Amino acid sequence: MTVSAEDYLAVVTETIGRVAASQREAVGRAADLIAEAVRADGVVHAFGTGHSEALAMEIAGRAGGLVPTNRIALRDLVLIGGEPAERLGPLLERDPAIAHRLYELAPVRPTDVFVLASNSGVNGAMVEFATLVKEHGHGLVAITSAQHSGRMTSRHPSGRKLSDLADVVLDNGAPYGDATLPLPGGGAVGAVSSITAALLAQQVTVEVVARLLAAGQRPPVYLSANIPDGDAHNNELEARYAGRIRRGS
Repeated sequence: MTVSAEDYLAVVTETIGRVAASQREAVGRAADLIAEAVRADGVVHAFGTGHSEALAMEIAGRAGGLVPTNRIALRDLVLIGGEPAERLGPLLERDPAIAHRLYELAPVRPTDVFVLASNSGVNGAMVEFATLVKEHGHGLVAITSAQHSGRMTSRHPSGRKLSDLADVVLDNGAPYGDATLPLPGGGAVGAVSSITAALLAQQVTVEVVARLLAAGQRPPVYLSANIPDGDAHNNELEARYAGRIRRGS
């Protein structure tokens, strides 16, 4: 295999097809869990660190997505928790202790459900956060790479990984190391986890909406803010979840 845009497209296309086929049943179970929460007036909290934060952005607050969604991020410690900006850094995601503060800062209710994304599924903050989610009785969907996580040792004191704690695990199909095209001198280029995680997030969202429609409910779905009447539509729906969903940070 050479290193080219065409080769990368071929790998991405194959991976998307494989993920779509292998995760069909798990997508349905994740949608069941989330639809049940939404019908019970719950909110979907999405959390990812590093590049997995893109997954949280895919779920929370975007056109065509569910309105009762909230994005949790490491920078909440600064923006909401009042900690100094110096607290943030590339290794923060390995600290289990910050999970407690993040959960405390989140506007969580008992009926809420969580979607957590981590390609490796082994960093301390993510595993500890998942532990707290389950200890508080919430449903939990994990999006991770089974191949990568399977070759890693947990960085959490318990030895557990994200996939050990979730009610539903969605495998993003990414290889160990995430990148797909090997380089002659070692290493690889062309990561895929963000693409396949976004696919899974959108599939789950569509299936949740399908379940709400089947139950005779009008799904609370965002319009683009950049079309006429988009703001009015979205503001009306967001008002139903005042104080429970955060936007703009």
